[in-house]
Amino acid sequence: MKISHYFELEEHVTGGIHESVVHQRKMLDRLDLEYTTEPTLDADVLHCNLMGPRSVWYARRARSRGIPVVAHTHVTAEDFGDSFRFTNAIARPLRPYLEWAYGQADALVCPSEYNRRLIETYADAPTTVVSNGVDGEKLDGFESLEAEYRERYDLESPTVFLVGHVIKRKGLETFVELARRLPHLDFAWFGPLDLSLKGRETTRLIEESPDNCTFTSYIDDVRGAFAAGDIFCFPTYEENEGIALLEAMTAGKPILVRDIETFSWLEDGEDCLKVAASDAGVDAFADAIERLEDPDLRERLGSNAAERSEAFSLESVANQYRTLYDEVT
Repeated sequence: MKISHYFELEEHVTGGIHESVVHQRKMLDRLDLEYTTEPTLDADVLHCNLMGPRSVWYARRARSRGIPVVAHTHVTAEDFGDSFRFTNAIARPLRPYLEWAYGQADALVCPSEYNRRLIETYADAPTTVVSNGVDGEKLDGFESLEAEYRERYDLESPTVFLVGHVIKRKGLETFVELARRLPHLDFAWFGPLDLSLKGRETTRLIEESPDNCTFTSYIDDVRGAFAAGDIFCFPTYEENEGIALLEAMTAGKPILVRDIETFSWLEDGEDCLKVAASDAGVDAFADAIERLEDPDLRERLGSNAAERSEAFSLESVANQYRTLYDEVT
């Protein structure tokens, strides 16, 4: 079986979608499946990771030739807003486009049950939940970088941290206000920071953040973030899955999340702490972080999180792709 594993705009798209594609190709390698990254009609399956116009063009032609099309549902109108400059304006017309684009597929791959429930309101194509997975090998040896990254960014334990693009939707305002509310703790957001891509409100939040709130911008070794951070605080409002969260769990870090539907599989008090959406103000998050200053609680939650994350390893997820491809061909 040969797979055309296509990622439109691969050289330009970063973040979670890029990481998911990297993980998928590692899993295809594990399965010893032949694949090309080119959008070719000389394949048994066309698998598109971003349903842009070029992907749709190939999808329509593939189906006309009897080649099944699999599409990943990384993008929804719901998670597109409050991301970068102008994305709110684009989010509304994006939905009808995605409804049409996802409708070109024979099967849709959703990274979470929440994403699947959402996508089923977009298109009638069969849906399958396959986690983006977490690459444990990527984090190997992260502990050895603790001193280097704490010194580089002047961080003291316990550091509250987050990993990923700095965007409003991920709870930027909450993160900054928490740093202001808890001046005795260091807060660090590790991730790309291009202010030219941010809206005015996002830029203001970053520029007016307190001294104990550090935005590192891009770091050359993401392991350093998990080495220097102690409490993974993820107050996101909308997420399709959250690869950085899975990485934090794999690293044995205690996690704190807003109780949104995406994270319904997490158990409050067992493998995380949750702040109820109805009570998700800064006060509730601050109370939870103060609880997490207890090293014993951090150790228990982090250990449970690491054990829970094993179900999302690339080894655990890989066979779902073989099953999917077998089903569509």
